[in-house]
Amino acid sequence: MIRDSARKLAADRPAPLAETLDRGAGRAEFLGTLKLPAENGFMALNIQAVGSSRQQAEHLPKLADGTYPAGAFCLTEAGAGSDPAGMKLRARREGDAYVLDGEKIFITSGEYAGLFVVWGVTDPDAPKGKGISVFLVPADTPGVSVGKAEKKMGQTGSATNTIRFEGARIPADALMGKENDGFRVAVGELAGGRIGVASVSLGIARAAMDAAKSYARERKQFGQALTEFQGLQWLIADRELDLHASRLLILDAAAKKDRGEPFSKEASMAKLFASEAAHRCTDAAIQIHGGAGYCRDFPVERYARDARITRIYEGTSEIQRLIIARETLRQLG
Repeated sequence: MIRDSARKLAADRPAPLAETLDRGAGRAEFLGTLKLPAENGFMALNIQAVGSSRQQAEHLPKLADGTYPAGAFCLTEAGAGSDPAGMKLRARREGDAYVLDGEKIFITSGEYAGLFVVWGVTDPDAPKGKGISVFLVPADTPGVSVGKAEKKMGQTGSATNTIRFEGARIPADALMGKENDGFRVAVGELAGGRIGVASVSLGIARAAMDAAKSYARERKQFGQALTEFQGLQWLIADRELDLHASRLLILDAAAKKDRGEPFSKEASMAKLFASEAAHRCTDAAIQIHGGAGYCRDFPVERYARDARITRIYEGTSEIQRLIIARETLRQLG
């Protein structure tokens, strides 16, 4: 009963606010779309789900009160992007400590983070993916350094850095969950993160189409507004389908996750469709603007640049198709 009441409260109060934030997120640049999921989703929820009571007591208040300006999820390596099980960062046990050596790349908010969730190999002799563990590493740990921010084509409101671990010694109780069980944790976090990326994609797509529709109402050609032309009306209709379908796929995946049901397939479906819909919507928005859409005086060119990465991070579109197909075939028995 308490859980049902909490869900009703969430639906009645935060949910409408979330819809408003979703619509405005694209205009707020990437910093606006990712700060909440990066800090509270990838970090706080991870600690809540996997961390010990000591870890929760130590780190969750610091995430909540801003002591940690952000949290960062350190999984990707130069040779382990779509194949995270192939990571090389080494986490050696030495007495009552672990020593980390290696490098993680494309770490969102890396230079702002006060705390890292880091995956490393604790048993190099184990089968692939079986000898990986996950740790909580404060950013001020000796041996941890942050590289310069990448110069990206879009989503420039967020820093993306390389994080280096050179003899970084952390206490043994920095281990999250069980040793050699980290890859399972990573898979779960990636699935949850895909719902977040789908939501970011939807926010960008909505902002782009809102801008395009406003422009089309005001812009006149051949003596009438662009919205009077059937060809443009059909383009808008197709993109409205994209927006509505994206939203429903996201809600379906999020609802399954909330109920504690398997949601990997649904998360991949939402991420794949919404990210590719964002590409279609931003491209349509530029086309509706004509030459003006190609210029930086209008926001739609930025939306297109911001949308491009959504088909890459948290698993490429190709990886999502593999997951969807495998889950579908597995369900056949």
